[in-house]
Amino acid sequence: MDRNPSPPCSDAEEEEGDAVGNTVYSKHWLFSVLTRLIEVIAPAEPDPAASPEGARTELDEEMENDICKVWDMSMDEDVALFLQEFNAPDIFMGVFAKSKCPRLTEICVGILGNMACFQDICMSISKDENLGQVLLQRLCDSDSPTLLETSRLLLTCLSQPEVANVWVERIRENPSVYDCVCFIMSSSTNVELLVKVGEVVDKLFDLDEELMLNWIKSGTCRSVGPSVDDSPEELPDFKIVPCILEAAKQVRSDNPEGLDVYMHILQLLTTVDEGIQAIVQAPDGGKDTWSLLYDLVCQELCQPDDPPIIVQEQKTVLASILSVLSAMFASQTEQEYTRMRKSKSCYFLLIRILQYMEGCGKRTADNSKESEQEETGRTDVNEEDFHLKILKDICCELLSNMLQELTKENTLEGLHQGHLNEQTCSCAFQNLLPLYFASVESFLEVLREADQTLADNLEKRFPSLKVHT
Repeated sequence: MDRNPSPPCSDAEEEEGDAVGNTVYSKHWLFSVLTRLIEVIAPAEPDPAASPEGARTELDEEMENDICKVWDMSMDEDVALFLQEFNAPDIFMGVFAKSKCPRLTEICVGILGNMACFQDICMSISKDENLGQVLLQRLCDSDSPTLLETSRLLLTCLSQPEVANVWVERIRENPSVYDCVCFIMSSSTNVELLVKVGEVVDKLFDLDEELMLNWIKSGTCRSVGPSVDDSPEELPDFKIVPCILEAAKQVRSDNPEGLDVYMHILQLLTTVDEGIQAIVQAPDGGKDTWSLLYDLVCQELCQPDDPPIIVQEQKTVLASILSVLSAMFASQTEQEYTRMRKSKSCYFLLIRILQYMEGCGKRTADNSKESEQEETGRTDVNEEDFHLKILKDICCELLSNMLQELTKENTLEGLHQGHLNEQTCSCAFQNLLPLYFASVESFLEVLREADQTLADNLEKRFPSLKVHT
């Protein structure tokens, strides 16, 4: 059986006026499916296929086939409006309350998710307090497909400005949402689910700093969370940062977009002091965060054998990662991982990023001279330049701090391996001056001890340095 079979059509010749809106879908057929759905959750007589508790745990093939057709059809606005007029959300409320069939619950949440794509329906769904509470409870479900559809529905509602605040407030008032989200991020191996839950968290933090602060401070008591049966399950004492890291580790290899999402969540945490403290004062002193991010930038992103254009493809994830590293570096916490600060690897990566960005800038300039772009094209380029500028600013800030950490031993090793030379140093100085003059001057003093000739050559190329020495 196909998961989403083709929806049925209305036979206008047989029954005039049966079509839903401007579609070819049959009102009568939709009505009959919804009626049968009511009978499934409230049967007139006991069903031999029901569980001992009296509720179906499986859908028969015909019913699943038909309700999947409704799922497909609900992507059409006319059908979604018809379902709304028929009080389908109230029927689904009954499903959530009475059904013990995970597949049926998944489909009904999915249909609501499709309906919520239309503004008026989304507003109606969002303003229904009972439905809103029941939907949030679905985040504590043990069924991954249901969790995925619930997350999609929440993200759809949070993405509509007219109702986003309603959901933010509702989530803020429901501590169980934090527990369930953390449980998913820390324990699920379903990459698609992790990405969608990450997008929900990212959107929530971006919309409401107060909610983010509440979640940063949460995890001080035991919580009740998902369970495979009716008995509640006691969850660990969740902290937001370790849960984010665990999810990021799961998605890093299989879903680059998902990794981007989780890195942006970490970046949002660093926009408040409490978030930075949550990272660097974790039980491991921030070591796991630093190790993961350091490994990503030094082993996976923007590598020496990559073409320079890679920096454009990775600009957002690089900006997020380097922003978090910069915040951790600037916190000056004396933890075990601080020894890694002085590693030359990250320093050379930052210079490579700047070199690649210069190459991308030249290519963009050349393309602009060769052909005149459409207005929309110019907008895209400007947006591209904006994101690259953000990456450059973050890169320079972290590089300026790291320059002050380089020792004579680090510098000698870099010179010996060919990583430090006049070209790479010039690239660094070109981008750092004049804003980070003190950092460049500090590094130049170390460089004089390691290679006086190179230091002299750099002073000649950058006269402002010689004036101050």
